[in-house]
Amino acid sequence: MQILSFLGFTILVAVISYFKTRKTDESTSDGYFLGGRSLTGVVIAGSLLLTNLSTEQIVGLNGSAYKEGILVMAWETLAAIAMVVTALFLLPRYLGGGIATIPTFLEQRYNKTTKAITSGLFLSGYVVVLLPIVLYSGALAINAMFNVPEMLGVSKNLALWITVFAIGIIGSIYAIFGGLKAVAVSDTINAVGLLIGGLLIPFFGLREIGNGSISEGISTLMTSNPEKFNAIGDSGSSIPFATIFTGMMLVQLFYWGTNQAIIQRALGAKNLEEGQKGLLIASFIKILGPLIVVVPGIIAFHLFQGNLANPDEAYPKLVTQVLPASLVGFFAAVLFGAILSSFNSALNSSVTLFGIDIYKEFINKSASEKETVKAGKLFGVFLALLSMFVAPFIANAPDGLFGYLQEVNGCYSIPILTIIVVGYLTKRVPAKAANIAIVLGAILYMISQFILKPYVFGTENYPHFLHVMAILFVMNIIIMLIIGKLSPRATDFSLELTNDVDITPWKHAKTIGAVIILIVVTIYIYFS
Repeated sequence: MQILSFLGFTILVAVISYFKTRKTDESTSDGYFLGGRSLTGVVIAGSLLLTNLSTEQIVGLNGSAYKEGILVMAWETLAAIAMVVTALFLLPRYLGGGIATIPTFLEQRYNKTTKAITSGLFLSGYVVVLLPIVLYSGALAINAMFNVPEMLGVSKNLALWITVFAIGIIGSIYAIFGGLKAVAVSDTINAVGLLIGGLLIPFFGLREIGNGSISEGISTLMTSNPEKFNAIGDSGSSIPFATIFTGMMLVQLFYWGTNQAIIQRALGAKNLEEGQKGLLIASFIKILGPLIVVVPGIIAFHLFQGNLANPDEAYPKLVTQVLPASLVGFFAAVLFGAILSSFNSALNSSVTLFGIDIYKEFINKSASEKETVKAGKLFGVFLALLSMFVAPFIANAPDGLFGYLQEVNGCYSIPILTIIVVGYLTKRVPAKAANIAIVLGAILYMISQFILKPYVFGTENYPHFLHVMAILFVMNIIIMLIIGKLSPRATDFSLELTNDVDITPWKHAKTIGAVIILIVVTIYIYFS
């Protein structure tokens, strides 16, 4: 029954995605990479949520909540504020300038070298960090929920390899041969299923704790585990409270405002109004995210009495324990869709970056749009295969999947965010300042986290990685401003507006944005 419901829902999503996108002209780079700039607010919102909400979130963050409690909700709730900033400040400039990729903006603001370095950093981050971690965490969840090793009669290690390649191959077909619109449509369908299925886990979990009563379950959970409901982390936690005001907001702003895999959804909006609607709808729903990616971890801690050896197994084990058998297959299919979403999005963005920013610019400048798309697809196949071979080796990642992912992402997130912020807020800082800052930022962060921290000062005596991000962010900005003062551009930079997209803002955008920020602040006050 579980296998049949899993296969049925998965096939249904694939069929709907095919018929919804078969008339789309994806022989051109615009149709393939951006879905023809035709995405509506609802589609953007669903796609954004699924792109972000994958197993590295669901499995990894619930694993962190299993260990530390509700304080890890910062990764979810504070994202809403970053999405508001993106909708009101960044998106109008992206769409107004006809920008297809973030590196394209950096070329306009600085030069082609800046764009090439940025694209290279994005691609390196995807192949070394994001894609393999999505595949590994997804395989971990599927294997635990269906007991794949026993089903196939193989070892855990071999089952991991099999599941990783199964997810990778299916995801590659969606992303490489379907284009962004196919990915976005399937994301929207899966978003509904994931929200429903994700909310069922705490529902049934609390019922089990409360012997059939949700309210009794909540009371028992909070009374028995009060330490798990403090949102203010101390200096020894994974998110000390002070980091919320330093590196945390920088990471959120990078992820939701400049990360190509995420912002590409909003860049595919048919106009600014729809793009802002999509971001703000998603930000409001994001506030409810802890119900799916934090609370189940605390429930698992209570039910399993903190006895799990691997916290990252908390979520899939909770699913199999509290969900009725008839729903396990459905939820596994929804979770599988979330796995594919993150994998598809990162892979599609990699194809976009390579095709537009590298192949077209540096390899074959005279390439037609069809040739550019073809080259991007071939690169996507190579990237997908490489990530599949890397993924199984991520087992036993330090500090849990989610914490490890966020720390390693700092190698490229903060340097890229630095040059984008300076690029928007200044007019005379030259290209060489950006090129120096982005390379220096990446090198200094790697030296800090992978040499000084473990081998020189020791983990216990070293600043939190989010503080390190903030320090390097400020340092790089100062370096860029000094270079801009000593050797400024010959002329002021001005982003030229195009008429590609209607940039009339949504009339309710500022009001909705203010309400969302107020809700986030209220949540923190309540759980403090």
